[in-house]
Amino acid sequence: MSDTLTLAKQLIARPSLTPQDEGCLDIIGAHLTPLDFNLEQMRHGEVDNLWARRGDAAPLVCFAGHTDVVPTGPVEQWDSGPFMPTVHAGMLYGRGAADMKGSIAAFITATERFVAEYPQHKGSIALLLTSDEEGIAVDGTVRVVEALRKRGERLDYCIVGEPTCVGKLGDTIKNGRRGSLSGTLVVKGVQGHIAYPHLVKNPIHLAAPAIAELAATVWDEGNKYFPPTSWQISNIMGGTGATNVVPGTVEILFNFRHSTASTTDELMAKVHAILDKHGLEYDLRWEMSGKPYLTPHGDLVDAVAAAIKQVTGIETELSTSGGTSDGRFIADICPQVIELGPLNATIHKLNECVAVADLDALSEIYYLTLRKLLAE
Repeated sequence: MSDTLTLAKQLIARPSLTPQDEGCLDIIGAHLTPLDFNLEQMRHGEVDNLWARRGDAAPLVCFAGHTDVVPTGPVEQWDSGPFMPTVHAGMLYGRGAADMKGSIAAFITATERFVAEYPQHKGSIALLLTSDEEGIAVDGTVRVVEALRKRGERLDYCIVGEPTCVGKLGDTIKNGRRGSLSGTLVVKGVQGHIAYPHLVKNPIHLAAPAIAELAATVWDEGNKYFPPTSWQISNIMGGTGATNVVPGTVEILFNFRHSTASTTDELMAKVHAILDKHGLEYDLRWEMSGKPYLTPHGDLVDAVAAAIKQVTGIETELSTSGGTSDGRFIADICPQVIELGPLNATIHKLNECVAVADLDALSEIYYLTLRKLLAE
């Protein structure tokens, strides 16, 4: 077995259901200590975080990821145990194989090789790892970023190992992500008997025209890297459960996935203007779980794209599609953040897997990226 496969299997064998780490960071630390990394454990609540850095000069190249995994689903429906890493027909099976213990293993073996070949490399190398990415993500990467910001520690380049590829390793780099802005809207009416409509105000009826306008609004046109901003309702809750009672309130949960073409302040102002135009009495609570970020062509994108081309022969594509990642937090202290990992076809599914050959190829891509940024 290759070193990358061996390490990936060791990590997969740890049942690190979010937000538990189950010793994964100890395994990783044992690889980093001999390389003269300074290991800093940052535990918050039930979450284990690791900031590991080698060197104190710029530029700083950081690998970022998570050791926690999503629940397995019905264990009996797996062909082999989700925490019993199994290789079959060239594929490594196990929860976290693609998302993202395979990437972490590739981080480590790429770094080990690079440091062995370039012990006096310029700049610094770091790893930022957490066990709180698949969960609510409040005590993980965001906490480490806060600590680094307070002491003025800044990253120059960051590669997040999320599974980004669609059909073949290296075909897609995520060079940005949309922001996520959620709202909890409560429209107020007057509750009463359904047979006496003149004595009630039905909040569902009152809200309907505003909902229609919100759904039809073009918030922006997007830009070169992002699709147009999307507004979607996820839940509507109203009523007492009885068929003869008009409710007094209706609660509407909605979300914006927005591009860099719109700011959160602009989106919030537009929503309030529409609700006010319809004369609604309402309460609206906002929650922003992530700002959009974008890394255009530059040192990092070009280095990773060249490494992919050298290893796979593929001309990679840049994409900002999909949901959020911890890159949204790291972008606050790092001007260039991208995501690159294995294929995402089986993530969060039963029988999650990654091609064994892709693990070694991914390690090679990470190694060449380090070489281009810190040794050439």
